[in-house]
Formats: sequence, C-alpha cells, structure tokens
Amino acid sequence: MPVPSPYADALSRIPRRESRLEVLGAATAVVEYGPVDAERTLVVVHGFRGDHHGLEPVVAQLPHLRIIAPDLPGFGDSAPLPDRAHDIEGYTAWLDAFLVAAGVRGTAVLLGHSFGSIVVAAAVAAGVPTPRMVLVNPIGQPALAGPRGILTRAAVGFYRVGAALPERLGFAALRSRLVTRIMSASMAKTRDAALRRWIHEEHDRYFSAFASRQSLLEAFRASVSHDVSEYAARIAQPTLLIAAERDDITPIEAQHRLVTLFPDARLVAIPEVGHLIHYETPAVAARAIEEFLA
Repeated sequence: MPVPSPYADALSRIPRRESRLEVLGAATAVVEYGPVDAERTLVVVHGFRGDHHGLEPVVAQLPHLRIIAPDLPGFGDSAPLPDRAHDIEGYTAWLDAFLVAAGVRGTAVLLGHSFGSIVVAAAVAAGVPTPRMVLVNPIGQPALAGPRGILTRAAVGFYRVGAALPERLGFAALRSRLVTRIMSASMAKTRDAALRRWIHEEHDRYFSAFASRQSLLEAFRASVSHDVSEYAARIAQPTLLIAAERDDITPIEAQHRLVTLFPDARLVAIPEVGHLIHYETPAVAARAIEEFLA
C-alpha cells in the first residue's frame, strides 16, 4: 500500500495550474502554484533525474508565493532540446528563454536544488537577471574531486554503458529499481520509517522519467563536470545557500568555503539531514527562504 505524502494536505490547499510552453523548440511542462497576483514569484529548478514533484514539499510550506516549477528539458514531461546538447550551456540558454516565455524574466527569484543549483548559478553568472537567488543543497565542489570521486567515476561508466547498450537493455539498466533504491537509501538520513518509505516511493515514481538515454548521459556529464563555485564570484545578487550538515555529495565544510566566494551570500546549515532537504526538512528550508525574501 502506498505511503501517503506527509505534505499532501498542505499542498492540496494551494492553487495549482498546469501548462506547456514552447522553449527553444522543445515543449516544456510547467506547474504553477499559489496566487497569480502574489507579491513574489519564485521559479524553482529541480535536480538531476527528478522533475517538479521533488520540490513540492517546499512549495507546500510557501502558500503565499507564486511558484513556477518547470520540468528540465529531457526530464519529467518536458521534451529534450532538439538542436543543442543537454550541457550547462544548453540548460542555461533554456532557463533564460523559459523565463522570457513565462513572462517573469528579471522579476522572479530563482531557486535551484542540487543539479538545479548549478544551472541557476551558471545562468545568473552569465547575465540572466533575477533580484535574488536561492540554492538548496548546492553542488559546491567538483564531484570528481570530492570525497565520493571514485563512486562518481563509477556512475559515469554506468551511464555510458546504459547509453551504449541496445535500447531495451539500456533503458532497463538506467531505470533499474535496484539502482534507484541504492541511490535513494544512500541519500536519505531520516530515522522516520514512514518518511523513508515515502521518499523511496517518490524516487521510484519519478526518478526514471527521462526522455532518452543520450539526453540523460549528457545531463549527467554536466552535473559532474561543473559546480557552483565556478560561478559564485560573478554573481552580485543576494544569495541564500541552504545546505545540509550530513550531505554526502557536498560536505558542509565545502559549503562554508562556497559561501565566501559570493560577493553577497549567507548560509543556513540544517543539521541531521543530507542531500534531501526538500523531502526531509522542507519546513526549515521554507522558513529560511521566507526570511531571506522578506
């Protein structure tokens, strides 16, 4: 029997609108939450292999904001980019064009989680306008050079093999429930058994919604070849980093170094949580976001 979402009731009270926008020749799936006339608009960019559902627990804590949540090209219900690579340059160009298509370029606050933190930081550093920026579980150091560098290289090999195998075998490998569960179990830190089960079910539902093996491989290469520290010095906007003290992907020590690279940034470190702040401690993250926007 499926585990009910602990955030379902709060989320159900927030208005929700679905649409599709044509962005750089690709259909982008968009979900918008909250009042259309809200004083603040927040555009949220999800992480690698996820889609807009992953950030819904945070959305549920911010009922007074207008929140626009697209699926990245090639993930969720969004089509892949037809004529450019799914690399950082491709994703930042898409984000800029998406903001124009949504009518919020220059006015919306940008939020990125995990891989989305790299996309958002790269876009803002390249000149995409935003009044403020929020990065949740930011990727603050090179993945290949970090404490899990060996595992990252193994993952690169896994995605390469998945892209090279015959189509049926390749998709079966990349969408393996066992691989998904291993990743989910390694990231979850909560001791709440029901919450852990729900997190695993969320990953089972949404972690394999990618358009093609090639776009997935390109996106993975982008996620491990770049990090936020590359772009921090060129970002003048006030920035909030929401980091986890038990994050295995970017250790908290690296987050303390990262915040010093920005001209204007503050760090909120959440204890007893890892790379799944958006699932395990969304209320804490939302309070930090509200205080920052205020």
